Formats: sequence, structure tokens, C-alpha cells
Amino acid sequence: MASPALSVSSRPPVEIACDALVVGIAPAADDGIAVVGIDTGPLAALAGGLRMLGLTGAVDETARIPAPEGVAAASVLVIGLGRAPLTPESLRSAAGTAARSLGSAARIAFALPTSWPADVQAVLEGAAMGAYRFTGYRSGESVAGTTEIELATTVDAAEAAADAARATSSAVALVRDLVTTPPNDLYPASFVERARAAAVGLPIEFEEWGPDELAAGGFGGILGVGQGSSRPPRLLAVRYRASSDHRHLAIVGKGITFDSGGLSLKPAAAMVGMKYDMTGAATALAAVIAAARLDLPVRLTAWLCLAENMPSSTAMRPNDVLTIRGGTTVEVLNTDAEGRLVLADGLVAASEERPDAIVDVATLTGAARVALGERYAGLMGDDALVDEVRAAAADTGELVWPMPLPAELRPLLKSDVADIANAKPGSTAAGMLLAGVFLREFVGRTGDAPDAPRIPWAHLDIAGPANNPAAAFGYTPKGPSGVTVRLLVRLAERLATK
Repeated sequence: MASPALSVSSRPPVEIACDALVVGIAPAADDGIAVVGIDTGPLAALAGGLRMLGLTGAVDETARIPAPEGVAAASVLVIGLGRAPLTPESLRSAAGTAARSLGSAARIAFALPTSWPADVQAVLEGAAMGAYRFTGYRSGESVAGTTEIELATTVDAAEAAADAARATSSAVALVRDLVTTPPNDLYPASFVERARAAAVGLPIEFEEWGPDELAAGGFGGILGVGQGSSRPPRLLAVRYRASSDHRHLAIVGKGITFDSGGLSLKPAAAMVGMKYDMTGAATALAAVIAAARLDLPVRLTAWLCLAENMPSSTAMRPNDVLTIRGGTTVEVLNTDAEGRLVLADGLVAASEERPDAIVDVATLTGAARVALGERYAGLMGDDALVDEVRAAAADTGELVWPMPLPAELRPLLKSDVADIANAKPGSTAAGMLLAGVFLREFVGRTGDAPDAPRIPWAHLDIAGPANNPAAAFGYTPKGPSGVTVRLLVRLAERLATK
């Protein structure tokens, strides 16, 4: 769905004509309520009346009231900011909550306090992400959502911050759109078409491998996972090159457009929602598109590993042996551990270009959700790059948690007939970590020598936070969230400065 138009204005917020003006409130020292960031005028006088409504200024507390005389808006929405010092993330969350609560308001203005460009970007990002709606499959007339969002601010460089917010929020919306699309409409070939359409007008190049090219190139993991479906797999490289001299980040995304589990069939209830198993590929694509829109001084290549994992007479079987790009053989002991097979091909292909760093992103294991819940992504890999990813996460308010890759887990993947097995049937211990240990085997080296250092690599398992099954919160709706898109864009920015 189309993202709202974002703008900034130096006009006083009371002069902005809109359907709703969002104002922050917080607990005051005298146990009253203070309107935050607005010192004079009709909005400052709201505080006394809000106490009579039972408001306290607590975080995420909202109330919509008629606009007082002298305010050009049709109504005012107050949003609680709490007692803690404001941060970009708290502003982003408050703006998201406000936009969500305003429902069908077409034009929203924000008067939240902003002191720095990061605050401006955060408010606009949160508002745009909170206003997101997907109505493409609703029959009949649907209620129009928010189309315009304006922030009143006097911060220097506010326009540049607004540009950044446009790029990141629209990238998040792209992920949510793709993940929400039902699997009868989104499959490997149509995913490629949508990726190309999303990049029209941007300095982005595509390289596509269909079934014949995958076979000729030795991409046995992607072919093996996709061979059970009537809709063949694809590998799509999405390249943004600001300059060949700039640092190069490769992002490998798992793109299982529907995961039935294959012959290791999932239970019926567990299969519902498995259209989301392509979130990693959507995230990788969106990060490259955002970087291109922002004209970042960096090289980015997204490797979208696209397949549909279906059971049929042609599906891969337990005990089949697949040959991954580069020659490593994998015995398939669980066809529902398919994501790591397509990622293996992608990691090898990415390594062949010897980028400065590789990050893979995937809804990879249910074990990640068991271990970390539904808001934190598991983060594994080389220490220095893991630290960079954590710093990018802190900058963007994303939630990641570092996890180990224990050497003692590698023997669990021993195969009697191949170089490695894709799973350890019957073992439920350390499933998230075991998947990471498997992926590490396919990360290439920085040079031709056998003892050359491995290319810096990090793995993001977003199986938990990629989809929010519960009530919406902050700027996160129920359903696909778009997590780690902003993190990856920020990581690219950080690498560009190294």
C-alpha cells in the first residue's frame, strides 16, 4: 500500500490545518500534567482539562478531543510520553501509537518535541509505520487511511531527516506488503516481478537465475527445496553500486514464499502463516532500495533465495544429498529445515564477490522464537561485525540479542554420506544455534589461500519479531512488522564511514 506523504514545517503547530494534531503530554512535578514542548498558546492551556479526563501522561496513553479555539486542526490527540527522558525511539513509538489510534484521519500533524535531526526522522518514521494499513484483498469499499503526515519543527537539517524517514518507512511498508500478500499471488517468479517494479527509477541492477541457470550454476540447495513445487525457484541478485571504490555489504535473504515443510510436513496449525517465510528476502530487497533512495556511499548486493517448499512426487526426500554452489554436499535429514539450504547457496554466491561483510537475514528457526520471544531477533556471527550490527540496532531502536555459535555443536551435523547434514533429527537442543553453525560452513574467505580469513559474517534470525501475532504496539501493527530493515540501512551507513 502507498506510504503517507511526509513533510516538515516551521510553522507554529496551531496554524497547521489537519484532521488531527498530535501533542505530547507527560506527568508534571506537581502530580499534574504538562504539555511537552509547547510553551504558550491554546495548546499549553490543555493541561488542566486533561486531568479531569483521568489522564496521567503515562507512556502510550491517548485521548482525542475537539481542538480548542485558535487551533486550525479539527481535533487534538494527546499522547503520553511518560517520565523518562525522551529518546528517538520513545518518540518513534509515541508517533506510531498516535498514528494507529487516529484510524482514518487523512491528514495528521505532529507537535512532538524534537531537538535533533534524529528526533525528526524518528517521529516521521514512527508516524508512517504506525499509519500503515493493508487493504488490497478487502472486498467492497475500504476506509481511506492516512495520506499526509506533517511535523512542526525548527530543527536544522529537518528536510534531510524527512528524506531519510521517507526512504526507511517506505522500505518497511514494502516488506509488510510483500509478506501480507497471499502465497497464491506471491511465489518466486512473481516476487522477482515485484522486486523489479519496486526499484523502477533507482540506480539498481538485477541478475536473475531461473531453473536452467540455477542448474548450470550448481545451486543445488535452491533447486532442491523448490523441486517439489509447480512454481520453479529463482535466485535474484539486487545490486546498488554508488561506486566500485566504496565498501561492499552483501545481504542474503531467505525467500521461501510458502513453507509447507515439504515431505517433513508441518502440522496444519503450524502451516498457517507460512507465507511469511520470505520475510528475509523482502527485508534484503527493501534495504537495498532504501539505500539507493538515500544515495548512500556504499555498495550493496541483496541475494534473494526464492523457492516454494511443497510436498509432491518430485519433492526432495529425507536422505537426499544436495550439492551446494561450490561443491559442498548436504544430506537432507529434515525437509522442513529448508531455509538453511537456500541460504547456503546464497552465502556461497555472495562470498564469490568477496564483499567487505555479509549479513544473512531469515525467519529461520522456531527455536529462535522459543528462546527470544516475539520482539528480539537472534544475532550470531563474527564478533566485530556482530558489534557493528548491535550498534546499528541501538541507533535505530531495533531489538537484537547476541547468541553464541558453539564449536561443540558442529559434530551434531555429521553425515554418514555427505559433507554435512542439514539437521539433527530428534534433537531439540540449541536449534537456533545449530542453524547458525550450519550457515557458517558456507561463508567464504577473503582470498584464495586456504588459511585466508573468513569474510566477516553475521546472521539475523528474525523468526520471532518478523510477525506480530498479538495486539499492535507502538509503530508495529498486528501481522508483518518489517523488522531489521532500518537496522540494515543504518549498518550500511556505518560501514560506508569505515
